[in-house]
Amino acid sequence: MALRQCAIYGKGGIGKSTTTQNLVAGLAEAGNKIMIVGCDPKADSTRLILHAKAQDTIMSLAADAGSVEDLELEDVLKAGYAGIKCVESGGPEPGVGCAGRGVITAINFLEEEGAYEEDLDFVFYDVLGDVVCGGFAMPIRQNKAQEIYIVVSGEMMAMYAANNICKGIVKYANSGSVRLAGLICNSRNTDREDELISALAAKLGSQMIHFIPRDNVVQRAEIRRMTVIEYDPAAKQADEYRNLAQKIIHNKNLVVPTPLTMDELEELMMEFGMLDEEDESIIGKTAAEERKVIQIAAAAGA
Repeated sequence: MALRQCAIYGKGGIGKSTTTQNLVAGLAEAGNKIMIVGCDPKADSTRLILHAKAQDTIMSLAADAGSVEDLELEDVLKAGYAGIKCVESGGPEPGVGCAGRGVITAINFLEEEGAYEEDLDFVFYDVLGDVVCGGFAMPIRQNKAQEIYIVVSGEMMAMYAANNICKGIVKYANSGSVRLAGLICNSRNTDREDELISALAAKLGSQMIHFIPRDNVVQRAEIRRMTVIEYDPAAKQADEYRNLAQKIIHNKNLVVPTPLTMDELEELMMEFGMLDEEDESIIGKTAAEERKVIQIAAAAGA
C-alpha cells in the first residue's frame, strides 16, 4: 500500500490530539505502521502513545545541540504503543518567534533524514488549532498531506473553524493533491448533533466520516496517558475508534470542498435551532427609541 499522509485540523480544544492518538491506536491494532508528527508547540500529540508528559521536540533538541543539522533521526523519533513512531516539532517560547516555522523545520528534517522512506502505511500530522497561516498550513500548502480530516462538534465556533479550514484547503487544492477527506464529529452532546454535522458535511461536498459519542472512559484513559484501546480494549468507546480507523482505511471520498458563506453557515445553524433569526428591525435603534416603541405598543393595547 502506498504511504497515505493525513492531517488532522479543527478548532483549538476540540479534541484533535486525543482523537488522533485513539484513531492511530485503532489503525496500529489493525496491523498498520504509522508515524505521528505533532505540529503544536505544546508537544501533546504523542503523550498517550508514549505514556509521557511531553516528548522532546525537534526545536528544543536543535536548540540544545546548536542547530537542527546536528541532530540524528533517532534523537527525535521515538516508538510507543504498537510500534507507532512519534515526533514532535515543538516551537519557540510563547511570545517569541513563529511556531509555524517549527513545523516547517521539523517536516524538512524528517524528509532529509529519510523518515518517510521507512516501512510506513500512514503519517498523521496533528496540527495546532484552526490556524491556517503559512507554517501551520504547510501540510496543506506543500502537499505533504493529501487527506485532510477536520475534527468538529455541534458547537458554533467549531463549525466556523471547520468552514474556515475548508477555505484553506481550497486555496491550495487546485495547485496540488490536497483534499478534504471528511469531518470527524467529536460529540459535545449538543441537540441533533449527528444530523447537524452530517448536514454541514453535505454542504461542504464531503461526509461525516464518523460520529464519536462522548464517553468518560476517554478521560480515564488520558489520566493514565493511554489511548482507550490500550487502557480498556473491551470498552464500547474502543470500538468507536476501531470503527473510525476502518472507515479511514477504506475512505476514497476525497474532495475539493465547497465552503459556505457566513450567511449560509448561519442559515444552517438557524435551521437546527443554534441561532435565533436576526431581528433586522432593532438594528440602529437607541434605548430611548426602543422604549418609545414599547410605550406606543402598550398604549395601543390599553
